[in-house]
Amino acid sequence: MAQKQEIFTLMGGRVRISRGRYNPTSDAVWLAAFVPAGAKTVLDVGIGTGGAGLCTLAHDGNIRLTGIDTSNEMLAECAKNAELNNRDIELINADITTWRTARTFDVVITNPPYFRGTPAKHNAHHNADLTTWTRKCIARTRPRGHFCIIIAADRMAEVTAEMSKHCGDITIIPLFGAKQTAERVLLRGRVGTRGGATLHIGLSMNNDAILRDGLTISDTLGTL
Repeated sequence: MAQKQEIFTLMGGRVRISRGRYNPTSDAVWLAAFVPAGAKTVLDVGIGTGGAGLCTLAHDGNIRLTGIDTSNEMLAECAKNAELNNRDIELINADITTWRTARTFDVVITNPPYFRGTPAKHNAHHNADLTTWTRKCIARTRPRGHFCIIIAADRMAEVTAEMSKHCGDITIIPLFGAKQTAERVLLRGRVGTRGGATLHIGLSMNNDAILRDGLTISDTLGTL
């Protein structure tokens, strides 16, 4: 059997990741591509080993990125991946649901622990209270800043219900795999505004423009 390479890449080689406790998936690339242009500070909630955060920096290297996670082991791997990519990331060992801080950010991104069931060994993506998770993420977003999340389609109702209490101008983009129903949904809202929601055309989860060429979702939608 062929041995897996120690280093794998995202975004057509623009991001390098060491194989370890948790290996980022295409969700990380999609979430990073959804970050609106012009952000100066970004908080990645549940940063894990750094996939979404590093992809965000690949789009805009001038962003000041902060990552928060409950796992010291994940943060240690994230620090190594940041070094591998010559990036600086502020890493904080804390739980977003209990983090005591007054700090806010231009954009908060998260790929939350949305699966139900017995956690895997790395304890990622399982059994979160998504209502609380969403509310606490929005609390860390500055007024008129953006909250961005990628979520399993069958859990989006919990997220949108909470977002609608705090955000306007909500953007919804379904992502489709082999099924005829969406597998993931991207959601973005602007804190403190009152604009209505916009539901965009669905995109294939295997979209090369996003995953390989490193385009943003805004640029990709502009070509359709």
